[in-house]
Parts: sequence; C-alpha cells; structure tokens
Amino acid sequence: MNFEALQGVLEKVQPSVVFHLGSIPVTTTVVNTWIIMAILLPLAYLLTRRLSIVPRGAQHLLEMVAEFFYDLLESNMGKEGRKYLPLAGTLFIFILFLNLSWLIPGMKPPTTDLSTTVAFAVVTIVLVQLIGIKKQGLWGYIKHFFQPNPALFPLNVIEELVKPVSLSLRLFANMFGEKTVVAVLFLLIPLIVPVPVQILGIIMGLIQALVFSLLTVVYITSFVQGH
Repeated sequence: MNFEALQGVLEKVQPSVVFHLGSIPVTTTVVNTWIIMAILLPLAYLLTRRLSIVPRGAQHLLEMVAEFFYDLLESNMGKEGRKYLPLAGTLFIFILFLNLSWLIPGMKPPTTDLSTTVAFAVVTIVLVQLIGIKKQGLWGYIKHFFQPNPALFPLNVIEELVKPVSLSLRLFANMFGEKTVVAVLFLLIPLIVPVPVQILGIIMGLIQALVFSLLTVVYITSFVQGH
C-alpha cells in the first residue's frame, strides 16, 4: 500500500471539520453524534409509547435488555442496584448506536475519536464518584480510599484516576482499529473480505458497549458494597 492510499485510509477514520461556529470548529464527530441522537430520541419514543403488560414486537427486545441489566445490578448490589439501570442502560444503548453508526455509508463513528471516548469516561467516573459520596457521605467516601488498608490510600487514588484513561482507551482503540482494518481491506479487496470483517465489527461494537456498561456497574458496586 502506497503513501497516498494510507493517507486515504486515515482520512476515512479520522474526524474532519464540517463547519465553524465562530472560531470553534465543529467536526464530523460532533455532527455524527447529533445525527445518532436525532435517530435515538424519536426511536425511543416510538418503541415505548405503547408498552403493554404482555410484551409484543420490539418491546420483547427492550425488556430483554432491561432484564439483563436488572439481573446484573441486582446480583452485584441487591435490590438497591436496580435504581442504577437508567445509567447503565443508557450508556449501553448510546455507545452501541455510536459504535454501529459506521454501517451508515459515509459516517465516521464518533467512538473512533478519542475525544468522544474520553468524554464518556470522564463523565461516567465523575458520576460514579458522586454516587459514592451520596451513598456513603463525604467522610465515608474519603474513608473508602483507606480500605482495606490505610497503606493502600495512594494506590486507591491512582486507581480512580486511571479508570477514565482505561475506559476511554479501551473503547477508542477497539473501534478505531476495527474501522481502520475495514478501510484497509476495502482498498485491497473491495467486495469480498470487508463483509465478514463488518459482521465482526457489529459483534465488536456490541461487546465494547457492553464492556463499558459492565465496568461502570463494577465501579459503582465498589462504592456501594466496598472493596
């Protein structure tokens, strides 16, 4: 593969500026995120406006997702864990749609941009800290960092600081790598090889959205249940 072809691949996966708001550049990452939000909001309304006691149609799928996270949260935190379903479920669905947006022709998935995954990770970890403070009180939250041994305080603090880095890099690296591989294969063998890779990409997008949500549940559990 020559330099021009490689540059073309990078252009396909890296965000580009679409327009400016004053001096602020608005990239494809932001625009594509808006598009996914514009798809999700009416879709959520259409899928939930006629819920029935006996599930039918798309309600089956919604209840399967909700039940999965209910069981996950309850197994980790007991009945109290169910109140965190909106957070875990919303993260899963939003990230999943962002991951799969690369199936839309010409769209660059926002999760292939590190700024998106960092934003998700930072907001999530901040929410986790706020949940910890609300659950344990400020003093209990501080004491949490001294458990199970006061000597571990520096390591516990470093662990919390590393969490957003780990969350953001894991999601970004997997989605960026997947999109890059598909773009390269499409240049080399345009019609045959990319299809199974795209199918694998769908599975990868699902797994990465699930992993992000699962880790969020684990982080919340560490504050609710302790180390």
